[in-house]
Amino acid sequence: MTAQQPLAYDAFVELAVADSAVVGLVLKGSRAHDGMTTAHSDHDLYVIVADGAGTGLTRFAGGRSAGLDLVVLTLSEFCGAGVPDWERYALARARVVLDRLDGGIARVLADRARLDTDEAFRDCGAWLDAYANSSYRWVKNHRDGLALAARLDAGDSMRFLLEFLFALHRRPRPYNKYLEWELARYPLPGWDTGVLLHAVGRISAAGDVSLQRRMFARVEQAARDAGHGEVLDAWGDGLDLMRPQATDSGTT
Repeated sequence: MTAQQPLAYDAFVELAVADSAVVGLVLKGSRAHDGMTTAHSDHDLYVIVADGAGTGLTRFAGGRSAGLDLVVLTLSEFCGAGVPDWERYALARARVVLDRLDGGIARVLADRARLDTDEAFRDCGAWLDAYANSSYRWVKNHRDGLALAARLDAGDSMRFLLEFLFALHRRPRPYNKYLEWELARYPLPGWDTGVLLHAVGRISAAGDVSLQRRMFARVEQAARDAGHGEVLDAWGDGLDLMRPQATDSGTT
């Protein structure tokens, strides 16, 4: 008896399109990002089924092979808590393969791509505070000669910085794999993409404190302009340690 061959992407899509219970198909991951596909890329596919509808496709739920990774869920689950928050960026740049709801699936994706105003403001405050925390620990550890601790804090600070900058513009932060792809196509207003990526890369790799302080000065201005001054003011005299010093040089 021979082993059953894994179902190919095109074959599964054909089955799904022929099934009236399926109201949407959404492709995410590298296949949804032009130029990011490699020989190792599979097809990550959401299969959205009408609420209360029966379908034989549920037998494929959770199925995963070298070429196909499936998630089968109901429309209510897709629109609500059935999709984890960490999938938000994936859906923001996903491609609609099938939409039987007159654009309803596309509208769900558009909603996931944009944080609402209150959510964005709240997230910005939290990420800004985390960025300041890591930056403060970093420059203190650097000052005290704790090289490893300083480098680890430098890396942490860049994660929080990116979360803050994207939330500031009501966007979910892309996964690291897609950061350059995202910024090349959808730059952050007010930030030169090349300069920002260079700074993030150098700070993460080398823990350049002078560069970090210049970066912090730009972030502080952007944060205050957006109404987050109280978050920074709570750091009191600690801000002086994070801001540019007379011995720093260069531009960001």
